[in-house]
Amino acid sequence: MQKKTKLLIVSESIDVNDSSASKGRVALIQNLIKAGFHVKVYHFNRKEIELTDLECVSIQEQKSTPWYLLSKLQLLIKRLTGWNANNQIEKKWGFSFAHFNDTYSIKKTLQKEDSREFDWVITLSKAASFRPHKALLGLPEWHTKWLAYIHDPYPMHFYPRPYTWVEPGYFQKQEFMRAISKTCAYGVFPSRLLQEWMGSYFPDFLERGVVIQHQWVETPNTLTEIPDYFKKNSFTVLHAGALMKQRNPIGLIEGFQLFLKKVPDARANTQLVLLGRHEYHKEVLIQKQQVIPQLYVSTGYVPFKEVQVLQDNVSVNVILEAKAEISPFLPGKFPHCVAACKPILHLGPALSETKRLLGEEYTFSAEIDDVVKISELLMTLYENWKEKKDSPKYNFKELNRYLGVDYLRETLEKLKSE
Repeated sequence: MQKKTKLLIVSESIDVNDSSASKGRVALIQNLIKAGFHVKVYHFNRKEIELTDLECVSIQEQKSTPWYLLSKLQLLIKRLTGWNANNQIEKKWGFSFAHFNDTYSIKKTLQKEDSREFDWVITLSKAASFRPHKALLGLPEWHTKWLAYIHDPYPMHFYPRPYTWVEPGYFQKQEFMRAISKTCAYGVFPSRLLQEWMGSYFPDFLERGVVIQHQWVETPNTLTEIPDYFKKNSFTVLHAGALMKQRNPIGLIEGFQLFLKKVPDARANTQLVLLGRHEYHKEVLIQKQQVIPQLYVSTGYVPFKEVQVLQDNVSVNVILEAKAEISPFLPGKFPHCVAACKPILHLGPALSETKRLLGEEYTFSAEIDDVVKISELLMTLYENWKEKKDSPKYNFKELNRYLGVDYLRETLEKLKSE
């Protein structure tokens, strides 16, 4: 009997309720188990969380270190004076006191494990933290087995335009990522374009990089009632996800307006639904709602179960990206949109991971500000929906396999044999 491949996973969070990133990390863990691997997870949620069919260990925060005391002192000063010293601290050392202490806590816990007992150690993070990665840098006995998962460009000044973020301590963060690229066995990326993008700054990722895409996990949805704002038997176009400053929905909304103008009959049985946080675009969305009765905008965050049941029941799912020359990100919702077996309206640059996976010949794609083309695509999608035409061949069958267990297993087995 063949011995199971053993994986040690160090994840910043496995709490699916704290962010979309954590949902993605948990989906990966669940599919690794389904793929037949033996999985043990260390997480830094600071509370007990159990996932089925694996051992979960909560990493305890170390409270007797200088970093811990300094981080609490900094918080006390902030509470008393309103002054946040974090920017100055990160400019000098690259990371906050809390970041250093969390990293030390993770490292201290992992030292209890014997690296010889595992085939791989996988570090998973969220946002711009990368605490597990920093901990692994200080554990050389794991380096030949280290799969460093890089979920987004890092540091933030490496984001493609129009993102223009520059963090305090950017140089130290840059050299931190360079150290990861030179130390880990493989850099792991959710998209091929992201691997190439990061490899343009850190060439080791081109030589020793692998793509493990966001995963689709089939889970029963306990939400049985569809929300009241969803109009059954209507042509519903859904965008689910936070509308950041760079993800401007105005082109979509005005394209929808133009579509309704061109097809007046659609006004009675059509709606555009935007779910998620949208603080930056709040005022214009309120204005648009006043003149477009068919537009529904949520008041803020919507629970994942509610979003998922809508993705499965709407007519069209929208993936909205920034106006840019390139979008190397694979959106976390991409697997859910594919699994819903509904047409996907992709609004973003031609050079994007979403467009690459959908295929060069995929019809329903436009730039986010091309109002006329968006209206024309909506007209076609509406006519297809009204006439109950079968969807064009999107090759979603292949995509479902690419985002699933079998492909994941093959990818890791191939790495093990190299």
